[in-house]
Amino acid sequence: MKLIIVRHGDPDYEHDSLTEKGFREADYLAERLAKLEDVRGCYVSPMGRAKATAAPTLARTGWHWEQRPWLREFSAFILRPDAPDRRNVAWDWLPQDWTAVARFYDKDRWYEHPAMAEAGVGPEARWVAQGLDAVLAEHGYVREGQLYHAAAANGGTLVFFCHFGVECVMLWHLLGVSPMILWHGTSAAPSSVTTLISEERREGIAAFRMSGFGDISHLYAHGEPPSFAARFRELYANDWERRD
Repeated sequence: MKLIIVRHGDPDYEHDSLTEKGFREADYLAERLAKLEDVRGCYVSPMGRAKATAAPTLARTGWHWEQRPWLREFSAFILRPDAPDRRNVAWDWLPQDWTAVARFYDKDRWYEHPAMAEAGVGPEARWVAQGLDAVLAEHGYVREGQLYHAAAANGGTLVFFCHFGVECVMLWHLLGVSPMILWHGTSAAPSSVTTLISEERREGIAAFRMSGFGDISHLYAHGEPPSFAARFRELYANDWERRD
């Protein structure tokens, strides 16, 4: 089984849609995804920017698709230590704050930090994991502990159109890596493609291995530069790049 996780294109957050660049990215992405074989399911976030990203692919391929609420952007908002008077997304901390907390490196305890617990981050993450497991079970892979029982092993492909924050929560569940590390140590550019493939080294026991993360080769093929929306400024003095 192959899992394809797609981040939405360059976002127009104000209107929950895409920028002009984002719509170009979605078209180039569709050209790439249309070449996938044996797609057995396509799942789309209910948010506008994800649906706009999926639209050209769905029009080109005619895939059956379903909207799943747990694919929305990860929606637990916290009172971050450096900004205790306003709520921020759970997946954006200053490096000097999150790296000082040992439990953030623990896949089982990262959401126990008081700021995370107060905002209900743990239940939100488990909801995402349960939603993902329900989809995988529909296609023959049933969660058992940290692995999957390959009840109906297959070489099909599932495609998910979603968001960076929730993508890292999905990877936490599939790979056993704290999302705090993924949220802050990786950068999945808009319209990027992450690929995981099941491995069944013993019959009936499956795990997923990531063979590609945040790939944007479809943009480079068309001479389209990646969006900066995935990152913060490279140098503090770079005033033309995003700081917060």
